[in-house]
Amino acid sequence: MGTQAAPATSEIAAVGVIGAGQMGSGIAQLAAAAGCGVFLLDSDPAALSRAAASISSSLGRLVSKGQLSQAACDDSVKRIKCVSDVEELRGVDLVIEAIVESEDVKKKLFVELDRITKPSAILASNTSSISITRLASATSRPSQVIGMHFFNPPPIMKLVEIIRGADTSEEIFSRVKSFSERIGKTVICSQDYPGFIVNRILMPMINEAFWALYTGVATKEDIDTGMKLGTNHPMGPLQLADFIGLDVCLSVLRVLHNGLGDNKYSPCPLLVQYVDAGRLGKKRGLGVYSYGRSSSSVKPKSSL
Repeated sequence: MGTQAAPATSEIAAVGVIGAGQMGSGIAQLAAAAGCGVFLLDSDPAALSRAAASISSSLGRLVSKGQLSQAACDDSVKRIKCVSDVEELRGVDLVIEAIVESEDVKKKLFVELDRITKPSAILASNTSSISITRLASATSRPSQVIGMHFFNPPPIMKLVEIIRGADTSEEIFSRVKSFSERIGKTVICSQDYPGFIVNRILMPMINEAFWALYTGVATKEDIDTGMKLGTNHPMGPLQLADFIGLDVCLSVLRVLHNGLGDNKYSPCPLLVQYVDAGRLGKKRGLGVYSYGRSSSSVKPKSSL
Protein backbone atom coordinates (compact mmCIF):
# COMPACT_ATOMS: atom_id res chain seq x y z
CA MET A 1 0.00 0.00 0.00
CA GLY A 2 3.07 2.19 -0.19
CA THR A 3 3.12 3.16 3.49
CA GLN A 4 6.30 2.71 5.51
CA ALA A 5 6.06 0.75 8.74
CA ALA A 6 5.93 2.90 11.84
CA PRO A 7 8.53 2.69 14.55
CA ALA A 8 7.55 0.04 17.08
CA THR A 9 7.33 2.74 19.72
CA SER A 10 4.31 4.63 18.58
CA GLU A 11 3.16 5.95 15.24
CA ILE A 12 0.23 4.08 13.79
CA ALA A 13 0.88 3.27 10.11
CA ALA A 14 -1.72 0.64 9.18
CA VAL A 15 -5.36 0.82 10.24
CA GLY A 16 -8.19 -1.67 9.88
CA VAL A 17 -11.72 -0.24 9.82
CA ILE A 18 -14.59 -2.70 10.18
CA GLY A 19 -17.97 -1.70 8.80
CA ALA A 20 -18.31 0.16 5.49
CA GLY A 21 -21.31 2.29 6.41
CA GLN A 22 -21.21 6.06 6.75
CA MET A 23 -19.19 5.94 9.95
CA GLY A 24 -16.68 3.32 8.79
CA SER A 25 -16.11 4.90 5.38
CA GLY A 26 -15.62 8.32 6.98
CA ILE A 27 -13.08 6.95 9.47
CA ALA A 28 -11.25 5.14 6.64
CA GLN A 29 -11.09 8.38 4.67
CA LEU A 30 -9.59 10.27 7.62
CA ALA A 31 -6.94 7.63 8.26
CA ALA A 32 -5.96 7.43 4.59
CA ALA A 33 -5.76 11.22 4.26
CA ALA A 34 -3.39 11.22 7.26
CA GLY A 35 -1.03 8.85 5.45
CA CYS A 36 -2.07 5.49 6.90
CA GLY A 37 -2.56 2.34 4.92
CA VAL A 38 -6.21 1.38 5.44
CA PHE A 39 -8.02 -1.94 5.20
CA LEU A 40 -11.78 -1.29 5.03
CA LEU A 41 -13.57 -4.52 5.91
CA ASP A 42 -17.18 -5.46 5.27
CA SER A 43 -18.84 -8.75 4.41
CA ASP A 44 -21.18 -6.98 1.98
CA PRO A 45 -19.54 -6.22 -1.40
CA ALA A 46 -22.25 -3.65 -2.20
CA ALA A 47 -21.44 -1.77 1.03
CA LEU A 48 -17.76 -1.70 0.08
CA SER A 49 -18.60 -0.38 -3.39
CA ARG A 50 -20.78 2.36 -1.91
CA ALA A 51 -18.06 3.23 0.60
CA ALA A 52 -15.38 3.49 -2.09
CA ALA A 53 -17.63 5.76 -4.17
CA SER A 54 -18.51 7.88 -1.13
CA ILE A 55 -14.85 8.32 -0.13
CA SER A 56 -13.82 9.28 -3.68
CA SER A 57 -16.69 11.76 -3.88
CA SER A 58 -15.92 13.27 -0.47
CA LEU A 59 -12.23 13.69 -1.27
CA GLY A 60 -13.15 15.10 -4.68
CA ARG A 61 -15.24 17.81 -3.02
CA LEU A 62 -12.21 18.80 -0.94
CA VAL A 63 -10.17 19.11 -4.14
CA SER A 64 -12.84 21.26 -5.79
CA LYS A 65 -12.84 23.56 -2.75
CA GLY A 66 -9.07 23.89 -2.87
CA GLN A 67 -8.65 22.18 0.49
CA LEU A 68 -6.77 19.17 -0.93
CA SER A 69 -4.51 18.70 -3.95
CA GLN A 70 -5.48 16.22 -6.65
CA ALA A 71 -2.27 14.27 -5.94
CA ALA A 72 -3.11 14.00 -2.25
CA CYS A 73 -6.64 12.88 -3.14
CA ASP A 74 -5.32 10.19 -5.48
CA ASP A 75 -2.79 9.03 -2.88
CA SER A 76 -5.51 8.77 -0.21
CA VAL A 77 -7.73 6.66 -2.45
CA LYS A 78 -4.81 4.35 -3.28
CA ARG A 79 -4.09 3.81 0.43
CA ILE A 80 -7.53 2.25 1.01
CA LYS A 81 -7.95 -1.45 0.29
CA CYS A 82 -11.49 -2.81 0.49
CA VAL A 83 -11.52 -6.36 1.89
CA SER A 84 -14.07 -8.94 2.99
CA ASP A 85 -11.80 -11.33 4.92
CA VAL A 86 -10.93 -10.42 8.51
CA GLU A 87 -7.61 -12.27 8.10
CA GLU A 88 -6.44 -9.26 6.05
CA LEU A 89 -6.15 -7.34 9.33
CA ARG A 90 -3.30 -9.52 10.66
CA GLY A 91 -0.65 -6.81 10.28
CA VAL A 92 -2.48 -3.61 11.24
CA ASP A 93 -1.45 -1.42 14.18
CA LEU A 94 -4.97 -0.29 15.02
CA VAL A 95 -8.43 -1.72 14.37
CA ILE A 96 -11.49 0.53 14.67
CA GLU A 97 -14.81 -1.30 14.53
CA ALA A 98 -17.89 0.61 13.42
CA ILE A 99 -20.43 -2.20 13.20
CA VAL A 100 -23.95 -2.56 14.61
CA GLU A 101 -24.46 -1.15 18.13
CA SER A 102 -24.89 -4.53 19.84
CA GLU A 103 -22.72 -5.64 22.73
CA ASP A 104 -23.02 -9.33 21.85
CA VAL A 105 -22.08 -8.78 18.20
CA LYS A 106 -19.16 -6.52 19.12
CA LYS A 107 -17.87 -9.00 21.71
CA LYS A 108 -17.85 -11.80 19.15
CA LEU A 109 -15.89 -9.57 16.80
CA PHE A 110 -13.37 -8.66 19.51
CA VAL A 111 -12.80 -12.35 20.27
CA GLU A 112 -12.00 -12.89 16.59
CA LEU A 113 -9.79 -9.79 16.35
CA ASP A 114 -7.89 -10.85 19.46
CA ARG A 115 -7.08 -14.14 17.76
CA ILE A 116 -6.15 -12.70 14.38
CA THR A 117 -4.33 -9.41 14.95
CA LYS A 118 -0.70 -9.11 16.01
CA PRO A 119 -0.06 -8.96 19.78
CA SER A 120 0.80 -5.26 19.73
CA ALA A 121 -2.36 -4.19 17.84
CA ILE A 122 -4.78 -1.78 19.48
CA LEU A 123 -8.46 -2.73 19.31
CA ALA A 124 -10.82 0.25 19.30
CA SER A 125 -14.59 0.49 19.23
CA ASN A 126 -16.62 3.34 17.76
CA THR A 127 -19.47 2.47 20.13
CA SER A 128 -21.54 5.41 21.28
CA SER A 129 -22.53 3.90 24.61
CA ILE A 130 -21.44 0.27 25.23
CA SER A 131 -18.97 -0.46 28.04
CA ILE A 132 -15.38 -0.61 26.81
CA THR A 133 -14.46 -2.62 29.91
CA ARG A 134 -16.96 -5.34 28.98
CA LEU A 135 -15.79 -5.41 25.35
CA ALA A 136 -12.17 -5.64 26.54
CA SER A 137 -13.05 -8.57 28.81
CA ALA A 138 -13.68 -10.68 25.69
CA THR A 139 -9.99 -10.37 24.77
CA SER A 140 -6.63 -11.41 26.19
CA ARG A 141 -5.37 -7.81 25.83
CA PRO A 142 -7.71 -5.57 27.84
CA SER A 143 -4.95 -2.98 28.29
CA GLN A 144 -5.00 -2.46 24.49
CA VAL A 145 -8.75 -1.99 24.10
CA ILE A 146 -10.16 1.54 23.94
CA GLY A 147 -13.20 3.49 22.78
CA MET A 148 -12.93 5.93 19.87
CA HIS A 149 -16.35 7.49 19.44
CA PHE A 150 -16.46 9.48 16.19
CA PHE A 151 -19.42 11.67 15.27
CA ASN A 152 -21.36 11.59 12.03
CA PRO A 153 -20.11 12.37 9.43
CA PRO A 154 -16.54 11.71 10.64
CA PRO A 155 -14.71 13.79 7.99
CA ILE A 156 -16.69 16.90 9.03
CA MET A 157 -17.35 16.54 12.76
CA LYS A 158 -14.30 17.74 14.68
CA LEU A 159 -14.71 15.65 17.84
CA VAL A 160 -13.49 12.24 18.95
CA GLU A 161 -14.54 10.98 22.36
CA ILE A 162 -11.91 8.60 23.74
CA ILE A 163 -13.07 6.16 26.39
CA ARG A 164 -10.69 4.32 28.65
CA GLY A 165 -11.78 0.92 29.91
CA ALA A 166 -10.88 -0.20 33.44
CA ASP A 167 -7.60 -1.70 32.17
CA THR A 168 -6.71 0.56 29.22
CA SER A 169 -3.04 1.47 29.59
CA GLU A 170 -1.64 5.00 29.64
CA GLU A 171 0.55 4.15 26.63
CA ILE A 172 -2.42 3.01 24.54
CA PHE A 173 -4.43 6.07 25.52
CA SER A 174 -1.53 8.36 24.53
CA ARG A 175 -1.04 6.62 21.18
CA VAL A 176 -4.73 6.77 20.31
CA LYS A 177 -4.96 10.41 21.40
CA SER A 178 -1.96 11.26 19.19
CA PHE A 179 -3.50 9.37 16.27
CA SER A 180 -6.82 11.19 16.74
CA GLU A 181 -5.06 14.55 16.69
CA ARG A 182 -3.06 13.47 13.64
CA ILE A 183 -6.30 12.90 11.70
CA GLY A 184 -7.42 16.40 12.66
CA LYS A 185 -9.70 15.75 15.62
CA THR A 186 -10.18 17.47 18.94
CA VAL A 187 -10.11 14.87 21.71
CA ILE A 188 -12.18 14.66 24.86
CA CYS A 189 -11.69 11.80 27.32
CA SER A 190 -14.45 9.97 29.18
CA GLN A 191 -14.34 7.36 31.86
CA ASP A 192 -16.23 4.17 31.06
CA TYR A 193 -19.75 5.09 32.19
CA PRO A 194 -22.92 4.43 30.17
CA GLY A 195 -23.33 6.97 27.36
CA PHE A 196 -19.90 8.51 28.03
CA ILE A 197 -20.07 12.35 27.85
CA VAL A 198 -21.98 13.47 24.77
CA ASN A 199 -24.75 10.88 24.69
CA ARG A 200 -25.21 11.00 28.47
CA ILE A 201 -26.31 14.62 27.96
CA LEU A 202 -27.76 14.52 24.42
CA MET A 203 -30.01 11.46 24.53
CA PRO A 204 -32.16 12.59 27.49
CA MET A 205 -32.79 15.84 25.58
CA ILE A 206 -33.84 13.93 22.46
CA ASN A 207 -36.00 11.64 24.58
CA GLU A 208 -37.67 14.63 26.26
CA ALA A 209 -38.39 16.11 22.82
CA PHE A 210 -40.16 12.84 21.91
CA TRP A 211 -42.16 13.04 25.14
CA ALA A 212 -43.17 16.62 24.28
CA LEU A 213 -44.36 15.43 20.86
CA TYR A 214 -46.03 12.30 22.27
CA THR A 215 -48.01 14.18 24.92
CA GLY A 216 -49.10 16.97 22.57
CA VAL A 217 -47.06 19.79 24.07
CA ALA A 218 -46.26 21.10 20.58
CA THR A 219 -45.75 20.12 16.96
CA LYS A 220 -42.45 18.63 15.86
CA GLU A 221 -41.67 21.80 13.93
CA ASP A 222 -42.24 24.04 16.95
CA ILE A 223 -40.22 21.77 19.25
CA ASP A 224 -37.26 21.92 16.88
CA THR A 225 -37.62 25.63 16.13
CA GLY A 226 -37.80 26.36 19.86
CA MET A 227 -34.51 24.60 20.52
CA LYS A 228 -32.80 26.06 17.45
CA LEU A 229 -33.74 29.68 18.07
CA GLY A 230 -34.15 29.57 21.84
CA THR A 231 -30.89 27.78 22.68
CA ASN A 232 -28.88 28.44 19.51
CA HIS A 233 -28.65 24.77 18.52
CA PRO A 234 -27.88 24.33 14.81
CA MET A 235 -30.49 21.56 14.54
CA GLY A 236 -33.54 20.72 16.62
CA PRO A 237 -33.51 17.52 18.73
CA LEU A 238 -36.09 15.65 16.64
CA GLN A 239 -34.35 16.41 13.36
CA LEU A 240 -31.02 15.50 14.96
CA ALA A 241 -32.51 12.19 16.09
CA ASP A 242 -33.51 11.50 12.48
CA PHE A 243 -29.95 12.19 11.35
CA ILE A 244 -28.43 10.00 14.08
CA GLY A 245 -30.94 7.22 13.44
CA LEU A 246 -33.91 6.58 15.71
CA ASP A 247 -32.76 2.99 16.23
CA VAL A 248 -29.39 4.26 17.46
CA CYS A 249 -31.09 6.74 19.81
CA LEU A 250 -33.28 3.98 21.21
CA SER A 251 -30.30 1.67 21.67
CA VAL A 252 -28.32 4.32 23.56
CA LEU A 253 -31.28 5.20 25.79
CA ARG A 254 -31.69 1.52 26.69
CA VAL A 255 -27.99 1.31 27.58
CA LEU A 256 -28.37 4.42 29.77
CA HIS A 257 -31.55 3.08 31.39
CA ASN A 258 -30.10 -0.36 32.08
CA GLY A 259 -26.68 0.90 33.14
CA LEU A 260 -27.71 3.79 35.37
CA GLY A 261 -31.07 2.48 36.58
CA ASP A 262 -32.83 5.84 36.48
CA ASN A 263 -36.29 6.03 34.90
CA LYS A 264 -35.48 9.43 33.41
CA TYR A 265 -33.63 7.47 30.70
CA SER A 266 -36.65 5.25 29.92
CA PRO A 267 -37.33 5.58 26.15
CA CYS A 268 -40.48 7.44 25.15
CA PRO A 269 -43.12 5.03 23.76
CA LEU A 270 -43.35 7.11 20.57
CA LEU A 271 -39.65 6.58 19.86
CA VAL A 272 -40.09 2.84 20.41
CA GLN A 273 -43.13 2.81 18.12
CA TYR A 274 -41.32 4.63 15.33
CA VAL A 275 -38.42 2.17 15.46
CA ASP A 276 -40.82 -0.79 15.52
CA ALA A 277 -42.48 0.65 12.39
CA GLY A 278 -39.13 0.95 10.59
CA ARG A 279 -39.16 4.74 10.76
CA LEU A 280 -35.44 4.98 11.52
CA GLY A 281 -34.79 8.50 10.25
CA LYS A 282 -33.02 10.02 7.28
CA LYS A 283 -31.21 6.80 6.30
CA ARG A 284 -34.61 5.15 5.66
CA GLY A 285 -36.26 8.22 4.18
CA LEU A 286 -38.72 8.47 7.06
CA GLY A 287 -38.45 9.18 10.78
CA VAL A 288 -39.98 12.04 12.71
CA TYR A 289 -39.83 13.85 9.38
CA SER A 290 -40.20 12.54 5.83
CA TYR A 291 -37.17 12.61 3.52
CA GLY A 292 -38.79 11.76 0.23
CA ARG A 293 -40.83 8.76 1.35
CA SER A 294 -44.58 8.88 1.85
CA SER A 295 -45.59 9.11 5.48
CA SER A 296 -46.41 5.93 7.37
CA SER A 297 -49.50 5.48 9.46
CA VAL A 298 -47.59 5.94 12.70
CA LYS A 299 -48.69 9.20 14.31
CA PRO A 300 -48.05 10.66 17.75
CA LYS A 301 -50.68 9.09 19.98
CA SER A 302 -50.59 9.55 23.70
CA SER A 303 -51.93 6.99 26.11
CA LEU A 304 -51.88 9.58 28.87
